[in-house]
This record gives sequence, C-alpha cells and structure tokens, in this order.
Amino acid sequence: MGHYNTIMNQLLKNSSRHEFQSIVNYYSGDHRVHNFDCWSQFVTMLYAQLTNQKSLRDLEMSLHSNHHKWYHLGLKSIRRSTLADANTKRSWMIYRDYFEALLASCKRYAPKHKFKFKNNLYSLDSTTVDLCLSLFPWATFRRTKGALKIHTLLDHSGYLPSFIYISEGKVHDINIARKITLPPSSILLTDRAYTKFKWFANLHKQGVFFIIRAKDNLNFKVTERRRVDKSKGLLCDQSIVLKGYYQSRDYPQALRRIGFRDPETGKYLVFLTNNFKLSVKTITDLYKERWQIEIFFKYIKENLKIKTFLGTSVNAVMTQIFIAMCAYLMMAFLKFLHSLTISLSKIKTLIQVNIFAKLDLVDLLSLKITKPPGGPPQLPLFEAWS
Repeated sequence: MGHYNTIMNQLLKNSSRHEFQSIVNYYSGDHRVHNFDCWSQFVTMLYAQLTNQKSLRDLEMSLHSNHHKWYHLGLKSIRRSTLADANTKRSWMIYRDYFEALLASCKRYAPKHKFKFKNNLYSLDSTTVDLCLSLFPWATFRRTKGALKIHTLLDHSGYLPSFIYISEGKVHDINIARKITLPPSSILLTDRAYTKFKWFANLHKQGVFFIIRAKDNLNFKVTERRRVDKSKGLLCDQSIVLKGYYQSRDYPQALRRIGFRDPETGKYLVFLTNNFKLSVKTITDLYKERWQIEIFFKYIKENLKIKTFLGTSVNAVMTQIFIAMCAYLMMAFLKFLHSLTISLSKIKTLIQVNIFAKLDLVDLLSLKITKPPGGPPQLPLFEAWS
C-alpha cells in the first residue's frame, strides 16, 4: 500500500543533502564524529525551531517520544549533552554557508517586488535581541545589560534576507552597512540611523540609489524647485547641495529633497535620495515599503527561536540563529514553489502542528482534504481558516 512520508521528511526533501555535505566537508565538520553528525545536528535544531522547543531537555523528550518516526530522518540516539557539545564546538559557519545556499535556491523562485521598475529593491536595518549579561558575557551592550544585533538586508523580491550579520549589541549599524556590496542600479531603503554621507558617496560611486529620511538639522542650499501635486500630500521636490563643512566634503554631489505629509497620520516627512528619475509619489511609496523589514523582524521574533537560546557560547548562538534563518527560507521556498496564498506564519503553524503526520505537504499547506493512496481520506490536523 502506498503512503506519504511525514511532513518533516517532505520539508527536508526540498533541501540539498549533497550541497550540505559539501559545506560540512569544507569545514571538516564531521571529523572524528561517529554518530551525531552535522546533518543530525541540523535536523534536530530545525525541529526545535519548527516546534518551539524551550530547552534542550524539552527537545530531547519531544524527540524521544517520537522515536519510532526517526528512521526517515536519518537520526539515531539523541542526547541533550551531545547536542549541546555539537552546538558549542562545531563551526557555526557551516550553517551560515548553508543558509546562503538555500537563499540562492529561493531567489530562483521568488516573485518580483510590486513596483514597475526593474531595479533591485532592498531595505537595510537591524533588530536587537536582549540577553542576560551573566549568561552571555561576550554580548556586551551596556554595563549591566547584554544584547546582540541581527543586521539584515531584505530583498523585496520575495522579502528574503539576502544578508545576515550578527554582532554585539554595542556595534553601530553603519559599521555593518559598510560591509555590504549591492548590484549597480539597486535601490536601498534605510532609516536615519544610517545617515553617513561618506557612505552615501560610496554608494553613489557604485551606481546604487538610496532613499533615507532626512535629519531635522540638515544644512543645505536649494538649487532647483520642481512642481508637485499638493492634493496627494506632496509638499516639495527640490535639488539641493549640502552646506556643512564635513557634509559637503563627504558628499559634494547634488541630492534630491522631497517633502511629504502623510494624509493618514498627518506626519511631516522629508526624504533624501540620489535618484532624480523616479516620480515623487514613487519615492514616498518606496519609503512606506521599508516597513516590510519591520514585519520581517516581527515574524522571526514571534515564530522562530531567536530570543531564547539552547546554548550560551557565541558558536551555539550563531548556530541557532542561522538554522532559524534556514527554517525561514525553507518555508519561503515552499510558498514560492507551489504558489501558496497563505502567510508564512500560517505555513509555520501548519507544519508545527502536523510535523510527524503522514499527509501530503502541499495539500496540507493548500488547506485541502488529502487522501493517502490506499487509505481513507484525512483532514489536515489544523483547521482551515475562513
């Protein structure tokens, strides 16, 4: 009689085991390992992400209670001491590189961003994760408080994290921004924390367009004014040059200054950009689109395990975060590949509730009734949304 594999097994089949093993071999991750190899570590930590396990003890008990369903996952015995040791000692860069491999696969299927222009569109920002300084002494932030920052470059084609960098909480965002290289003609959306005109000049030389909110104390001279439709909340469209000594030295080129009053909130906003071709309305709509990176941060904090950790070393934390990002990409890949209409939050919930159920994964995520070959019809174990 035919049968379906479990949801966990079907999810893993969308990832390349061969590619993963190539990365492991590059870092000698399985050197002198007898039973619990890097793939077993990845599968176990991925399971912890998808099922929101709170501790290594809970993870061990959860997997042992389903030991009869391990055979298709390639797992053998699982002990929390072995997993803790692996998270501490095996290079976290294995999972960073695998994240990048999964990202390349996702990009091939990701839908284009919603704007008509063909330029790549990115948002850059960071989110802070608070940590206990006594448990994570390496994560310095303030004198009595620890934290780390997850710096992210979000690609608006599919809303994929195309760059992830984890730093101590005290590291300034601009120091990480300088590490990023973008394709020419890309458009980058940032907030005021990234206002460094020397960096803007480097972006301009690379052929990258930026859009940022102007600070209130900006010192400038207007060189040209263009008409705007004030009925749409647009207040000004100007060409300017910077006047301050350091600002004009760091960025001597012309900038475009756009004033806008949000009709919904009444808030007055001023944007700076080096793009003089896009319409004023498009510029303001683009900055609203920057909110998607805040939605991304909200999603990973609420749905993935990146606020509490199963280990306290730098390596364990980095491993857990990058496997969490792998989980995000694996779910995004399913959404793109099968043109699913439900959100990633609902995809994650359906997988979590049905992780060891023998149902068709695509039917489950499409909220359809499934009928295993040779067996009676079954409903997904999570009720469909109206």
